[in-house]
Amino acid sequence: MGSAAGEEEAPRPLRVFFIPFFATGHMIPLVDIARLFAAHGVDSTVLLTPANAALVQPTIDHAAAAGLPLRTLLYPFPSATAGLPPGVENISALPPSECHKIDAASLLTRADHDRLLRLHRPDAVVADTHFPWTTAISRDLGVPRLSFHALGLFPICVMGALFRHLPHLSVAGDDEPFLVPDLPHPIHMVRRELPDFLRGETPITVAMDDLREGESGSLGVVVNSFAEIESAYADLYLKADRMRSWFVGPVALASADASDLAARGGDDPSAAANRERCLSWLDTMEPNSVVYVCFGSWSHFSGEQLKEMALALELAGHPFIWVVREAAGVEWMPEAFERRVEGRGLVIRGWAPQVLVLGHGAVGGFVTHCGWNSVLEGVSAGLPMATWPLSTEQFMNEKVVVEVLKTGVRAAAEGRRRSTADDEKGVVGAAEIGAALGRIMGKGEEAEGMRRRAREYGEMARAAVKEAGSSYNGLTNLIEELRAWPEKDAGTVA
Repeated sequence: MGSAAGEEEAPRPLRVFFIPFFATGHMIPLVDIARLFAAHGVDSTVLLTPANAALVQPTIDHAAAAGLPLRTLLYPFPSATAGLPPGVENISALPPSECHKIDAASLLTRADHDRLLRLHRPDAVVADTHFPWTTAISRDLGVPRLSFHALGLFPICVMGALFRHLPHLSVAGDDEPFLVPDLPHPIHMVRRELPDFLRGETPITVAMDDLREGESGSLGVVVNSFAEIESAYADLYLKADRMRSWFVGPVALASADASDLAARGGDDPSAAANRERCLSWLDTMEPNSVVYVCFGSWSHFSGEQLKEMALALELAGHPFIWVVREAAGVEWMPEAFERRVEGRGLVIRGWAPQVLVLGHGAVGGFVTHCGWNSVLEGVSAGLPMATWPLSTEQFMNEKVVVEVLKTGVRAAAEGRRRSTADDEKGVVGAAEIGAALGRIMGKGEEAEGMRRRAREYGEMARAAVKEAGSSYNGLTNLIEELRAWPEKDAGTVA
């Protein structure tokens, strides 16, 4: 029905489409961002392939049941064309040697993205940086496109400086330190710890021009971080890359509702069982006594390395939860290990409710692979960390924890060779791991200082997402700019 004479029709809600990449570490934070938009009254739709939708559907259903305008829109995943079996649609389901097939599959999704965006004509698009063609599609539709990296601005700025200045190409060897130029902090790295696309030619290296073009045509980037730890890098990003950014995180704090956080991991019965097992066990532990050890959904270790971890956890004496992805076809666990640590150690195979675990009062330290989501979740929980980067930009993220925030220490001893390449990794011994655990869980001046700083940053993170906090205001400002898009030119910085 039309409106009565003299009455103004209510404005149509802002409609935004979100397009995450086929990796759990990209998908969950972008779904969280979509949920944040929905909580601000934005009609939010997440484009997903069927198997990936199953991973996040409980979260979306929970939000929708709470009255938020959040939904999914499915499109097919090109499994057969990419040489993947049906139902394998996520990097976390593959060994590292097969992950390139997901990248190949992503290139085949352009037609579906084009079809759905033109059919539904949203007011704005937030797309993972892996989908640069969404910039041109959005431009054709006359709507803004925002990019999402699943990273903080620190690693983005480090990689930008490396691409511009190439300092890693002027050193004599892979283990010779070099200074990353133009950063707010003095950051040294070695070539062996850089992402593979900076060490040699990979499919990402070849596609970099397309990724940059997609980025440069965007309104800006949406960042899962908060100004209190990265504002200097937002300024640098604007100056060096002429790109605007909006901090909206930590997005894992988008809901303090335990049942909402528990929906992470999908509706897999084993995930639900692991949730109950972890949380009920933590309830029996003393405050700040437990070490949580987890290396994300995509990390792999040799059987020998897993054995050293087990020995370190047993000898260190701290209660622990260890989330382990087992080495395929390898017997690695020390004999009777789980029986010996029964009561003070919990080994979780598969998925664990990381945000809930880190936020539990019994947890006092975090051993992490330094994926950006995990770093930010550790910061949000106010925990000191032992850092064990493995691949991609994780060695850069480690610098945030150890050198910028000073809330963590390396798990491996200084001087030990580390690398993003699996065939260059050495085995970190139980004694080294145990020493790192002692440094974050101990009672000395160093540990107390890390804990104090970690608590302070945790308080800042929680304040950032509350009403009038820095990230809350950043999201509000972004949404208002998107609402005003048809009325003014809100293009990239000139």
